Amino acid sequence: MKILGISGGTKNGNNDAMCKEALMGAKEMGAEVEFIRLMDLDIKHCIGCTACVGALFSGKGNMCVLKDDFDWLLDKMLDADGIVFAIPIFEKGVPGIFQTITDRFGPRMDRGNNVIATKNAQENGGKAPDPRIIKDKVVSYIGIGGSDWTTKLQCGTAMHALTPMWKIINNEVFPFSSGIIVEDERVTKVHQIGTNLANAAKDIENATYQGEEGVCPHCHCRNFYLDSNSTHAICELCGIEGEIKIIDGKVKFEFPQEQLGHAHDTLPGKFIHVEDIGKTITTIMGMKQTDKYKQRLENYKSFIAATIPER
Repeated sequence: MKILGISGGTKNGNNDAMCKEALMGAKEMGAEVEFIRLMDLDIKHCIGCTACVGALFSGKGNMCVLKDDFDWLLDKMLDADGIVFAIPIFEKGVPGIFQTITDRFGPRMDRGNNVIATKNAQENGGKAPDPRIIKDKVVSYIGIGGSDWTTKLQCGTAMHALTPMWKIINNEVFPFSSGIIVEDERVTKVHQIGTNLANAAKDIENATYQGEEGVCPHCHCRNFYLDSNSTHAICELCGIEGEIKIIDGKVKFEFPQEQLGHAHDTLPGKFIHVEDIGKTITTIMGMKQTDKYKQRLENYKSFIAATIPER
């Protein structure tokens, strides 16, 4: 089994160190390990062109128009059985470079899109997506923060796993962790995260979440979109809708079981999303053919041009 460690921090800093600590734990379980630093790579921002969606559903395989180190990184991730990320916490959540990777996963790495594109290629010809994209994988996240501003981290990291439907084994936050390298209890916990990941990679089909339970009983998220006029709530991660209740002094999130068929991290939920994307693309294409759209776009283009720095 292969375990890939990815650090999003400064060279030889806390994130590098904790990523390597987790890899040490994985190696003790017999894993082959590899380490990558995101700051060593050229990763461009997603431009939202949707070319990846067009390529998937037109039989051109899985591709992106941007030319940088992302495909190299993606190949490393797809080749691994398990991945552990150690990332700094910026402004309560994930740093920009991690968000960019999540954005670049987007529809291109969505399992629902790739399952449908694979079936289309088999039935109608064309290039099928890389089969590794629809293969199960385990992943763990380690967030390292310098204060208690850490409350958006776990939802942000789990969004990365949601797209390809990778199984999260640990999703841990370490607040006030500037001195984590010399904090034995926390180092031991990080080591265990690596051990858990390697053990999960040995039997991915039966692997289960090993972290602290969250509020959402389905995805363990603690972040919710609340209705200001009722107890209705939507889990920000999996999208399940239900009710927030206080039971025995604890916050509980309860939802009807049929909501699982709409969850964003399940294939039925993803197929619903594929249909929504299809409707959106059809609407946009139709709109662009109208005179009203063309006239308004021309008005906006002629109204003002973007200011850019002198080169």
